[in-house]
Amino acid sequence: MASLKLSLYVDSSWESKKLNCTVKALNFTDSKCWVPSFLGGGAFVVSPFCNVKHIKVSRLETEELETSELSLDGDGVDGYEGELGNESFVTERPNLGRDSQKGKFNVWRRFRRVKKVPKDSNYRSSFRLKDRKNGMEENSRIVFDVNSDENVIDSQNGVDFDDENIGSDSSLDQCNAILKELERGDDGKALSFFRWMRKNGKLKQNVTAYNLILRVLGRRGDWDGAEGMIKEMSMESGCKLTYQVFNTLIYACHKKGLVELGAKWFHMMLENGVQPNIATFGMLMALYQKGWHVEEAEFAFSMMRNLKIMCQSAYSSMLTIYTRMRLYDKAEEIIGFLRKDEVILNLENWLVLLNAYCQQGKLLQAEQVLASMNQAGFSPNIVAYNTLITGYGKISNMRDAQRLFGDLKRVGVEPDETTYRSMIEGWGRADNYEEANRYYAELKRLGHQPNSSNLYTMLNLQVKHGDKEDVVRTIEEMMHTGGEKSTILGILLQAYEKLELIHEVPSILRGSLYDHVLRNQISCSSLVMAYVKYSMIDDALKVLREKQWKDALFEDNLYHLLICSCKDFGHPENAVKVFTCMPKSDKPNLHIICTMIDIYSTNNHFAEAEKLYLMLKNSNVKLDTITFSVVVRMYMKSGALEEACSVLDDMDKQKNIVPDTYLLRDMLRIYQQCDKKDKLADLYYKLVKRGVIWDQEMYSCVINCCARALPVDELSRLFDEMLKRGFLPNTVTFNVMLDVYGKSRLFKRAREVFSMAKKCGLADVVSYNTLIAAYGRSKDFKNMSSTVKKMHFNGFSVSLEAYNCMLDAYGKEGQMEKFRNVLERLKESGHSSDHYTYNIMINIYGELGWIEEVSDVLAELKESGSIGPDLCSYNTLIKAYGIAGMVERAVDLVKEMRKNGIEPDRITYTNLINALRKNDKFLEAVKWSLWMKQIGL
Repeated sequence: MASLKLSLYVDSSWESKKLNCTVKALNFTDSKCWVPSFLGGGAFVVSPFCNVKHIKVSRLETEELETSELSLDGDGVDGYEGELGNESFVTERPNLGRDSQKGKFNVWRRFRRVKKVPKDSNYRSSFRLKDRKNGMEENSRIVFDVNSDENVIDSQNGVDFDDENIGSDSSLDQCNAILKELERGDDGKALSFFRWMRKNGKLKQNVTAYNLILRVLGRRGDWDGAEGMIKEMSMESGCKLTYQVFNTLIYACHKKGLVELGAKWFHMMLENGVQPNIATFGMLMALYQKGWHVEEAEFAFSMMRNLKIMCQSAYSSMLTIYTRMRLYDKAEEIIGFLRKDEVILNLENWLVLLNAYCQQGKLLQAEQVLASMNQAGFSPNIVAYNTLITGYGKISNMRDAQRLFGDLKRVGVEPDETTYRSMIEGWGRADNYEEANRYYAELKRLGHQPNSSNLYTMLNLQVKHGDKEDVVRTIEEMMHTGGEKSTILGILLQAYEKLELIHEVPSILRGSLYDHVLRNQISCSSLVMAYVKYSMIDDALKVLREKQWKDALFEDNLYHLLICSCKDFGHPENAVKVFTCMPKSDKPNLHIICTMIDIYSTNNHFAEAEKLYLMLKNSNVKLDTITFSVVVRMYMKSGALEEACSVLDDMDKQKNIVPDTYLLRDMLRIYQQCDKKDKLADLYYKLVKRGVIWDQEMYSCVINCCARALPVDELSRLFDEMLKRGFLPNTVTFNVMLDVYGKSRLFKRAREVFSMAKKCGLADVVSYNTLIAAYGRSKDFKNMSSTVKKMHFNGFSVSLEAYNCMLDAYGKEGQMEKFRNVLERLKESGHSSDHYTYNIMINIYGELGWIEEVSDVLAELKESGSIGPDLCSYNTLIKAYGIAGMVERAVDLVKEMRKNGIEPDRITYTNLINALRKNDKFLEAVKWSLWMKQIGL
């Protein structure tokens, strides 16, 4: 709309007093008008003022207005604000109906205040006080209720009129006039008088009264009362619902910015078969534009077009919404509708159209819009030029931006502060410090103040071009203009961080800004965090030493954050430095100590980590789950598994500690490595009872760790449950189950697991070795040999472990010929024998009493040099020498073990005592037995 004004003045001469204005616009359908090419025109004749329709100020029917008296007060629909980025908003608002104010225009104010009904002295009267005769009690506070039957209305109710001619016999016009006067002055009195009118039958088919009272309810926000009033109008008072009724409520929602409620009244309007008018869509679309409600706006816009209602501001709102939401394809559709619907563009439409193209970066089309706008008869507009300049600035095309800036004087338009601000931003994007500084100086020379975006742009340019003194001056200017010091500090840090020049900040921070940093804990934390990020630990600690704020809790959290940041940035040494410079406290901070234990553990400084743990343990601080997890992980990494078990015992004693998934897995692994089968079993059944969420990792960890602690039936059930829940076991889990089934002689299940692993591509060398060992232990030589052949056939070379399994199986069964064959194949394969191979050979030869072969194996083992005899080798040799009756040699082996740094264990002494007994050396056996007890074995 060129100018939408809803009149309130009910007078017989109203039609003659309507304001009419001629608006210069472009009609797409006029054959003599120039059709812009971007809207699909062909040949044209320039005649911008020919056949242009006059647009009435009021587009509402006058007779409807006379009955409704709908007032859209002076605060009309808020104007459109175009958006072209942070540096420039289209804030100039040209006024179509008045002379332009310098730098300030208002084209978007769609509803303007007009004259109201003057107060008539004839209406200043009082009500009859006849109800006082009935002895009604004074009601000092009136609360409106649509269902109330109260009708007392007198001076006690706060309504005071001099004339006593108002009563039940008064006319509707008199009552409505009084209600209108009360509505303008006092909502409470208006509601009370309306209730009186209902009681006295003054509301039958009285649409005017309902419209007035709906205005009151809208101002009060009594939406339930308004809804009840609409029902009363149609169902009890016989009033026909019209668009004025709903427009009143929609306008109230518009003023309050209540988008959902505005949409509600619009939908109720349609449900009651009431056709909206141009004002309805104007208010609704402006309301949806405020809240950026795309779906509701699309529905209202589609309804408007279906009803053939042409509201120019609605097109602008829809186009603005799509542009703001970056829905550019839909914005193009609206531009097409402008042509298709033959909309006569007003200044607002042109500016919104211009902004839409600039937002999309389509500056060529935008310039065509500007040319079309001028051809349509609109004088050059500073808002249009500013929009284009900003658009070119956004794409760093400053040559065309400069051209448009030069065109301003040619067309007789003076640049305003927005023009200069846009030029500063454009040259800033183009990284031209000299030009940006020139426009910045000119902006201040003209008496304008740079906005925050300009200051930010200049600060970034000054930082980049190394002008430290200008940076300081800009900071002072930002503070002088009232900028928040914390915000200024953030901008400064961001600018230097972007260029990775944060090391220059200490020389820039001075004066009141640095004092602010020392007094404000938020700014202080921002600064030290930036220093820590770039390993400026000394500068950060200097700021922390000089700080003036006092907040122990915040300070602890800040130090913790700094330590964690050092760790995350890969500088644990900085974390240690920050930790050592922390203020001393009687009560250690659990979170900081926990983090430091983790940092020390990561860098293998286990002694320092353990000191911190012992300090926590001796203090009164209760450890939490995370701390226990960190400490347990620290002992695991250092190999101190017994200490880890001790920590877990302490954790069990502390109440309210619920291990998380990661700690539970660590506990399982520790107990497995320490061979604590009872602990494993107890932990497993606790997991089952506790209802822990079992995922693939948990199933695999439990099966792998508890294989020796749980019955085979329970392991089998758990493995099947894992498969049923769709979790695929990994290779280790498959191999563990193969070993469990093999040792339990459940070969059918073992073959099923092996077949499943092969299908999943997870069977490896260990899988074959495990199956070969299982058959070997069961003396199933046929399947053992078959598995070895399959292993070779499937592309796996026969491993050393497989050879060892066959050697052990054939040797223990006494099949020495096959034993020698396997040994020969082992030598031909190129595998080097390991301890297990030598120990098997010593054990087999020793059991047979082949002491020469045992000596040969021992000599070969010693000559190998790379491995040498281990504890198991010596134990096996002692046993073999005992069988051969070479007791003295067995005793010498014990001495040799100690000489080589191998400490004898229980098996060593047991084999030696048995050897002595078999060879009738009972006294020596007793001595060694007493020695075992003495050393605790």
